[in-house]
Amino acid sequence: MRNSPSPAEHRPLTTVAQWFDTHAAGSCEGANAERIAWLRVVPFIAMHLACLGVIWVGFSWTAFAVAAALYALRMFALTGFYHRYFSHRAFRTTRATQFVFATIGAMCVQRGPLWWAAHHRNHHRHADTPRDIHSPLHRGFLWSHMGWFLTPRGFRTDWSAIPDLRRYPELRWLDRFDIVVPILLATGLFFLGRGLQFAHPALHTNGAQMLVWGFFVSTVVLFHATVTINSLAHRFGSRRFATRDNSRNNWLLALITFGEGWHNNHHHFPGAARQGFRWWEFDMTYYLLRLFAACGLVWDLKPVPAGLRRAR
Repeated sequence: MRNSPSPAEHRPLTTVAQWFDTHAAGSCEGANAERIAWLRVVPFIAMHLACLGVIWVGFSWTAFAVAAALYALRMFALTGFYHRYFSHRAFRTTRATQFVFATIGAMCVQRGPLWWAAHHRNHHRHADTPRDIHSPLHRGFLWSHMGWFLTPRGFRTDWSAIPDLRRYPELRWLDRFDIVVPILLATGLFFLGRGLQFAHPALHTNGAQMLVWGFFVSTVVLFHATVTINSLAHRFGSRRFATRDNSRNNWLLALITFGEGWHNNHHHFPGAARQGFRWWEFDMTYYLLRLFAACGLVWDLKPVPAGLRRAR
């Protein structure tokens, strides 16, 4: 009789299972924890290749507008909620609003809110030290930009870092089945394009075009814009504050990430809802949070203490 398969024989099936259920057991540990798990990142590679579909589906201003709108909506969900709310608790909101923007954040294909917050909190604890999993100072640009999260170590959610968030079952579900929301978004965009093709042919779009531009192109651009804060904002820019890390303020990154590029400001006082400390430091996320506060959707936006703002 053949012996039971070894853990190594189970790994390909386990890896495929993790595409759909991040809690699937059997992820690589030990020496392999720091190596890119190529089978598991096939969907990540496929998303980039799918962007080449623009060659076949063509261009329309309708599809481009949807792609731009989804970029803006999802960028705000990442910066305002995944980052400033879930990671730093920079303001308060209702459980319903928390879930809505956790769901929109899950559309970004940047894992679930608990994984995201846990990794970011650990980044601040160990910023630019050898224990910082995505510092560009130790393993270079490409590793900091995207290599780190393609490893088994980067795949794990550190539950000890998020005791305040893990008590919400809806957030745990989003974190576990983080592929469900992106699939629903992609499917919805395809059928939106199909509907517009027949109902409003003057818009010159269709299902395949809306899927490629609205989902694949928008999502890939969103991803690379977001992770520039790891790879570039710790290398290029100015340093107003003498923080213990190498964080930098970069106005260009602040524009494309709705204010996250004021990264040295942020590392100086991570708990603030505002990252552009000066009036000329454009921080779209903060302006939108102020609008949300005026509507009663969020409240208690944490300010930057005056003494810390003047410090050097």
